[in-house]
Amino acid sequence: MGRSLCDEYQKKVVSEYLNAISPLVIGREAYHIRHLGQTLLDDFAIRRNSVDLLCAWSAIELALWDIAGKKAELPLHRILGGAVREKIRLYANGWWFGAKSIDDTVKRALNVVAQGYDAIKWDPFPGPWRTFISRADETAAVANVKAVREAVGPNVELLIDGHRRLAPNHAIRVIERLEEYDIGWYEEPCPPENIDLTVEVKRSTHTPIVLGEALYTKEGFVPVFEKRAADIINPDICAVGGLLSMLEIAALAAPHGVAVTPHNYNSPIVGLAATVHLSAVIPNFNIAEVFVNLIEPTQGIATQGITIANGWADVPDAPGLGIDLDINELKKRPYSPLPGKGLRDYREEFPRKVAAVAPNVFTQPDSRKTRSCQNLLKISYAQTRN
Repeated sequence: MGRSLCDEYQKKVVSEYLNAISPLVIGREAYHIRHLGQTLLDDFAIRRNSVDLLCAWSAIELALWDIAGKKAELPLHRILGGAVREKIRLYANGWWFGAKSIDDTVKRALNVVAQGYDAIKWDPFPGPWRTFISRADETAAVANVKAVREAVGPNVELLIDGHRRLAPNHAIRVIERLEEYDIGWYEEPCPPENIDLTVEVKRSTHTPIVLGEALYTKEGFVPVFEKRAADIINPDICAVGGLLSMLEIAALAAPHGVAVTPHNYNSPIVGLAATVHLSAVIPNFNIAEVFVNLIEPTQGIATQGITIANGWADVPDAPGLGIDLDINELKKRPYSPLPGKGLRDYREEFPRKVAAVAPNVFTQPDSRKTRSCQNLLKISYAQTRN
């Protein structure tokens, strides 16, 4: 999910969807999750789907699963057939937000590795997202990855995020230059509206290609598998319609030899808990995402949460999602948008007169995260539980 100020405005759309859906679902039985999801798509959305609608439904769907698990006094992974792994490996994201230079990025990378993570993800490209970039911008991205690799050593997986921005010729040139630094994957190198662009990149490299953050339905993943566009997919359980949709997408991926690395740009509470249960039961799981910069700001909201240590999450044995929220504490922290930049001006567009030497990454000061530690999915989850 994006991190700009504009994206914060977009989250209000999710809130409005929740307000519209709530009167229609109150009073229904909590156990008919599959039917309710289909009915909302058919009769509420009139088969016109959107990520905003699916985010709202994800919040409700996960709350219903939590209710079902708590009523049965069983953790979700047992209801779903039982865990196939004891712990869930995590990669760290969010640690690089606000970095002002390559040196700053390196210091942050070393800090997160010191916390026990042996896989870290970031976007090394400078400036706002553009489909066409200069050679200088390509070189800046490569220099960023080179510096991090030299600092953290050979035993840390470097996961590079392209954020759906580049035309294939740029993406291919960059990945060719990054191969010597043994990157773990290249995520979403091209705009997702045309899967063939990513296919072109995948055919040019042996580096694993990740795709799927911007796909929200199982139908959307079908051409990815048919065209062999990705080695790994990364749908988000809080954006595709919840747990059932994620299970279906993972099942579709398995016969194609495609692994699942769940995207998780959510809090380390509800979103992570749902991701952990999903990751525990799918055979083609690889690694899951956690935004480490959100861990400290959300402390105190959960009376019981997911245990994370040395880059691994425990699979909870408590009923439902295995977490509980302190509703009173949550209400003390009303939602406020993260600081960020709005729409860019035409004078900022390519080609720029001076290329950036270091990445102009998302300029959200970590210290201000504490003023905006809940996203709407977490808040809406709490509301559905009340």
